[in-house]
Amino acid sequence: MVQKKNLQHIFFDLDDTIWDFEKNSERILSKLFDEQGLAQKLQNDFYTYFTAYKKKNGELWQLYNTKKISKDELRKRRFHETFLQFGYNDFDLSYFISECYIQQAPYGTELKKGSIELLDTLSANYKLHVITNGFKEVQHIKLAQCDLQKYFDNVIISEDVGHNKPNIEIFKEAERLGNTTKEACLMIGDNFEADIEGAKKAGWQTIWYNPQKSKRFQTTQVHCLTEIVTHFKT
Repeated sequence: MVQKKNLQHIFFDLDDTIWDFEKNSERILSKLFDEQGLAQKLQNDFYTYFTAYKKKNGELWQLYNTKKISKDELRKRRFHETFLQFGYNDFDLSYFISECYIQQAPYGTELKKGSIELLDTLSANYKLHVITNGFKEVQHIKLAQCDLQKYFDNVIISEDVGHNKPNIEIFKEAERLGNTTKEACLMIGDNFEADIEGAKKAGWQTIWYNPQKSKRFQTTQVHCLTEIVTHFKT
């Protein structure tokens, strides 16, 4: 159960916690796959390609989160290296698809099931905020498209702060912006290393959103967003 005595601020990750990154990505990538004739070029179907892309993108985001690669490198590599897995080497096309994807994906409006109900419930008693490692030029678009800005006092983006989750400094900056202390803060996110370990090191309470039901880590967790409210019951 969440310790509510001093709790005042709840911080959410955005991608794959509230905004459904996978569904929104799939919609745009399927469209680009057809438009660019990738079935013939890669000699494969969309879902095989999409599965390979998700794995590669996840690996590169992990490197980006720990500052081992830059944003530009992530953007240049994720589609090109996915292409290479299918024996297809066309950097110019991969970069074109990357740019199209960045321009179009943020306008997706699919949210995780139960997210609006959860935000409605928690916003009645707590100040809500976002902490995201996503790119600053797209995160505000996602919030606006889904009419989410009204829920959040602060949107803290790693590029603006100069530190990515799990670096403790982004959590300290969140405390400063909220004019609060670690004892009053709780983090909800899907990425255990970035969201949960980072927040715990900052002295915050945490709830791990773990829809895959991974048993790799033992901590306060939920498998769907609708379960979170139970942690706030007396």
